[in-house]
Amino acid sequence: MANKKIINSNSIKFLEKYLNNASPTGYEWEGQKIWMEYLKPYVDTFITDTYGTAVGVINPEAEYKVVIEGHSDEISWYVNYITDNGLIYVIRNGGSDHQIAPSKVVNIHTKNGIVKGVFGWPAIHTRDNKDENSPKLDNIFIDIGAKDKEEVEKMGVHVGCVITYPDEFFILNEDKFVCRAIDNRAGGFMIAEVARLLHENKQKLPFGLYITNSVQEEIGLRGAEMITQTIKPNVAIVTDVCHDTTTPMIEKKKQGHTEIGKGPVISYAPAVQNKLRELIIETAEEKNIPFQRMAASRFTGTDTDAFAYSNGGVASALISLPLRYMHTTVETVHRDDVENVIKLIYESLLKIKPNETFSYFD
Repeated sequence: MANKKIINSNSIKFLEKYLNNASPTGYEWEGQKIWMEYLKPYVDTFITDTYGTAVGVINPEAEYKVVIEGHSDEISWYVNYITDNGLIYVIRNGGSDHQIAPSKVVNIHTKNGIVKGVFGWPAIHTRDNKDENSPKLDNIFIDIGAKDKEEVEKMGVHVGCVITYPDEFFILNEDKFVCRAIDNRAGGFMIAEVARLLHENKQKLPFGLYITNSVQEEIGLRGAEMITQTIKPNVAIVTDVCHDTTTPMIEKKKQGHTEIGKGPVISYAPAVQNKLRELIIETAEEKNIPFQRMAASRFTGTDTDAFAYSNGGVASALISLPLRYMHTTVETVHRDDVENVIKLIYESLLKIKPNETFSYFD
């Protein structure tokens, strides 16, 4: 595996299809179907739950259970209020950024299909440059070309409709993947690639592997919280994104120094089990996989926290993919980092023994 390229043309086709599909928090199931279809040849069975988390399982009969996990949902908006003259005000579904909204095209999801809209914004000529309003949640609005509220409703748009951005996947300068929702469908992609490699390399694991694509991470780790009670794992290796802190207006003294192209980011945090983290670091060093370190404070803010504090405590660790411009429509990651996260998870799995407790007292 040392010099072999992991991501192939079929992988890229899957990644593109998976990223381009809208999968807002609470409405993840169409994306999950795409993911499960890709994963199907590489697993023995699937588990799904009431809210849409999907799990591909290898060796479902094994007593010792290891989770590798990403989350499937993307940030979005909800229709919150429709004015008499047919304009739409929104609330967040996850950490949607009001500052990037003006002039963005949107897809409003209705029972009759997609209704297009635009986040309008007053022209520069009409604004007072001494006292300009910046975009805020109470002044951004969507225009769908309707003359009044009645026409909006006739188009199938109502309070509670979910809204996503249509921005699609492309490759920048040959090795940067750009799209909305790389946070964290890249995670789902990477764990699926781990399953593919295990299958192609005929690796027989001595434990059950639960390739878990959780829902509802963006609103509080809720999907992971639910599915960990179903799986009851012994170990969880979570993958999510973290910030590239080398771009302008980011304070490294607060955010630390991590950057795209320099390898997976391994977290230090109370929720991260130290022995499991050291196993991952030793794996990276043995296999010459570049990596970076990041310190979190009270929590990681990822599904790691949900797994770690479940079921009386589950040995959990976090391997992050550095990303630029999080929660925008141009989230950017480096292909080499994607490959190295896949490699690091894959190689770490091969080092886990099925009787390993990771106890500090053994």
